[in-house]
Amino acid sequence: MAIDMSEAIRQLMQDRNMSEELILRTIENTLIAAYKRRYGNADNAIVRFSEDSYEVSIYSKKRIVDSDDFYDPISEIELSEARELNPEAEINDELLIEVDPRDFDRGSVQSAKQTAHQSIREIQKDSLYAEFKDKIGEIIIGYYQRERNGTIYVDLGKIEGKLLKKYQSPREEFHVNDRIKSLIVEVNKNQNGPLEVILSRTHTDFVRAIFELEVPEIYDKIVEIHKIVREPGYRTKLAVYSNRDDVDPVGACVGMKGGRILSVIKELEGEKIDILKYDPDPRKFIKNALSPAEVQEVIILDEPKHQALAVVSESQLSLAIGKQGLNVRLANRLVDWNIDVKTDTQFEEMDIAAESRRAVADLFGESDGFDGEYSLISQLPGVNTEVAEILKENNKDFIEDFLALSAEELVEIGISEDQQKILRGLIEEHIEIVEEEGEEEEISAESEVPAEQAGSEEAAEETETEEYECPECGSKITVEMTSCPNCGIGLSFEYEDDTI
Repeated sequence: MAIDMSEAIRQLMQDRNMSEELILRTIENTLIAAYKRRYGNADNAIVRFSEDSYEVSIYSKKRIVDSDDFYDPISEIELSEARELNPEAEINDELLIEVDPRDFDRGSVQSAKQTAHQSIREIQKDSLYAEFKDKIGEIIIGYYQRERNGTIYVDLGKIEGKLLKKYQSPREEFHVNDRIKSLIVEVNKNQNGPLEVILSRTHTDFVRAIFELEVPEIYDKIVEIHKIVREPGYRTKLAVYSNRDDVDPVGACVGMKGGRILSVIKELEGEKIDILKYDPDPRKFIKNALSPAEVQEVIILDEPKHQALAVVSESQLSLAIGKQGLNVRLANRLVDWNIDVKTDTQFEEMDIAAESRRAVADLFGESDGFDGEYSLISQLPGVNTEVAEILKENNKDFIEDFLALSAEELVEIGISEDQQKILRGLIEEHIEIVEEEGEEEEISAESEVPAEQAGSEEAAEETETEEYECPECGSKITVEMTSCPNCGIGLSFEYEDDTI
């Protein structure tokens, strides 16, 4: 008995967006499942469709046997019965006997339904997975459906997408039925659950995709994006360059009267966007990256380690650093350099000698070795390697640089007071600190000159240059004086012999 299923096929193709081939395969699996439930074995079941595929029949293939032999009524048929169907039938021939679907009991029908539903779900999941897998990295528009535990569920038409809390901008707020534009970042095909489409509005590629929509030059590859860095909800920096000399990459992204960039800012709910020109020269690139601040000069401190100094005017310092350091932090990530921002006054007060000495040491490969004098924190015997590394990362690895920092400044870069105390003890143990008039503390390694000679030379130098206070009135006196010029008290000086 053939089953007319033309209407059912049309309905499935329309509602489920399934191809005719997949629908026919599902019907075949459904009938075989019912046959197996009814007869216990479906090895001999055969499903055939009409030429227009709108009618289907199921057959049982049976082998003809002699009536005297034991036979299986499911897969075999007696010769006498077979000849009633086909007079020319012979033993060991095979016959296809049509099965009336009305012979299937209720359990068989129920089993067939479950198989059909499962097959349709799997086919739909496979189709949707293939469709959305190809859309990863693309913009998609959906509508806010509901929110649960911070996750927003977005209606994408054929399926529901998830906008996880970590992929939501902190300044954005959505309500039911709001239109949401987002980026497809992940598609997961769960074994026992529905297809999972993960969306994002914080990814840098989301900004890239929006610019491709708003700026035809980017879509056509005339203008290309070198790199994007972003603090979602606060600021984005975009480095662009042009493949044609007659096209300004920044101007193309901004648009006439700022129309293009305003559209992007509106989509990002007011997030600030800095568009700057990429330059292969790191000095120019760093200068551009610190926009909107105006940088006077960029000095490369250590090119292999990507350390640079940007000099700005006093009025531009806060703009260059940004709120909570956001601007300079994004600039660091954009150019992949460690940028230290100083005012021109601070730059003039810097220990240029120390910077020059560091550059020379790096040039001749001496920064990691020891040449008889302790100049680097990392060279001190028994120094904490973690502390030395922190100082090196902050360009304070020379001993004089460390001593010039206050306890509060050291705590800010990650060195505790206990670690400071231990490190200062090591310096006092291995380094001799001498204070001279009109100069800051100078640090030198233990001299190789004999102790007696060194002591006499230092005593002579102190005799010539050092000043003392009168024990009576506190006025300044020198070793040449025999009495205080202020109060008249007699003076005498005694020296301790260090060799004893």
